Amino acid sequence: MYRQAFWEEPLLYERSKPGAVGYNPAGAGVDAERAGESWLSKIPKKLLRTELPLPELSEPEVVRHFTRLSQMNFSISTGFYPLGSCTMKYNPAVNEVAASLDQVAGTHPLQPTETTQGCLELLYNLEDCLKKLTGMAAFSLAPAAGAHGELVGCLIMRAYHRDREGRPRKKIIVPDSAHGTNPASASMAGFEVEVVKTRQDGCVDIEALRKTVDGDVAGIMLTNPSTVGLFEKDIEEVVRIFHQNDSLLYYDGANMNAIVGVVRPGDMGFDIIHLNLHKTFSTPHGGGGPGAGPVGVVEKLAPYLPPPRIVKGADGKFMVENSPKSIGPAKMFFGNFAVLVRAYAYILSMGGAGLRKAATSAVVASNYMLAKIRRVRGVSLPYDPERPRKHEFVVSLAKLRKETGLGALEVAKRMLDYGFHAPTIYFPLIVEEAFMVEPTETESKEELDKYLEAFAKVVEECYSSPEVVRSAPHNTAVGRINEAKASHPLTLTPTWRVYRRRVG
Repeated sequence: MYRQAFWEEPLLYERSKPGAVGYNPAGAGVDAERAGESWLSKIPKKLLRTELPLPELSEPEVVRHFTRLSQMNFSISTGFYPLGSCTMKYNPAVNEVAASLDQVAGTHPLQPTETTQGCLELLYNLEDCLKKLTGMAAFSLAPAAGAHGELVGCLIMRAYHRDREGRPRKKIIVPDSAHGTNPASASMAGFEVEVVKTRQDGCVDIEALRKTVDGDVAGIMLTNPSTVGLFEKDIEEVVRIFHQNDSLLYYDGANMNAIVGVVRPGDMGFDIIHLNLHKTFSTPHGGGGPGAGPVGVVEKLAPYLPPPRIVKGADGKFMVENSPKSIGPAKMFFGNFAVLVRAYAYILSMGGAGLRKAATSAVVASNYMLAKIRRVRGVSLPYDPERPRKHEFVVSLAKLRKETGLGALEVAKRMLDYGFHAPTIYFPLIVEEAFMVEPTETESKEELDKYLEAFAKVVEECYSSPEVVRSAPHNTAVGRINEAKASHPLTLTPTWRVYRRRVG
């Protein structure tokens, strides 16, 4: 079994002792005479501190403290991270090097365009790549993440219908299997959200969809493949229904990792798309950011995209322009530029064939794992069990819960003891005791087999040693928490104080 012990270590302020210092190179101090009182004199006396209560420690103590903190975290750099619908795949380090270049990190967004031609060219070329990969006519690279891109897409729908009809349409259709950000983004954009059910085969209920579409429907937000990992086999009919009503189709790009280089949303008939560059195109994902959620549109919607738009002049120089019909700025300056650089480096290094191979490998890995997991007792596969899944799959542990009193939550927490990050659980809401796995294309068969072996062991423990599973995890830096009190009651303490216990 995987075990990692963490010892009680005093924190930085508690370890502090007078006189402990790190390396202090000669001449590194401030020359008071050379500095003079020029800048100090401009600071009001009442704002000047005579003492700065920082901890006093040697350099090795500081390094070891932060290294131990890093060891308490789980990341894709330390283990398998099968978080369904989030594509937590390994990102090549070379892309980090590209984002760290002085020409990237040292460039200021307010520099004159004649001094940033290389950066503007990179953005122009990245947009061109994304257009080719998705079948869209134009992109805005400004949105900062997927949900931000969704909001931009919904605002574009509003602007389009207002121009066409003199009024914004009222409703957006969202499947019951959608990511939670879809209805949230539509609501924030001022729309009413109408939910359409999923059929027993895992696809959108076409008959129910037809009944929802009327003159007030601005469009639909759809993920394809869906959250349960199935490709919408009726997508052409869905497109026909909405386009006949002059309604728009929005493609949620969260699952784009399954189809890059295989099929394009634009060719399916979608009008708007966002891409999670921090999922599909190589940026460390998680921890709250940064991300990037570029929004692509068909030709008729291009004027509504938020600025800045990068264009190439007849003289070969790159310029920034805006459209009078634009919905307005979505992000300061040029968006999260370093994230865009990582994505461009990834696309160039992979090439079209490499991107296609990544998508197909992710699908193969998903179906390989599903074929093994569905044989484990207590596991069932909802929605058309005979159809292969794409890059992710959702099984139900409802039978396990009924037979042992333990389900997706307990299994997920126990998997942590075996060295694997927990997958997504209880999503989508349409699957009882949902257990959602996305292996991605970056994991080896050996790693997948280790995960499958651990999963089978945990399920057997549910039957043979239920208390061990019920009280898991046991080998993590933080033990089992009270789910209901995860954020309440709020305890205010000094910012440096952390409570932790010895485990091992």
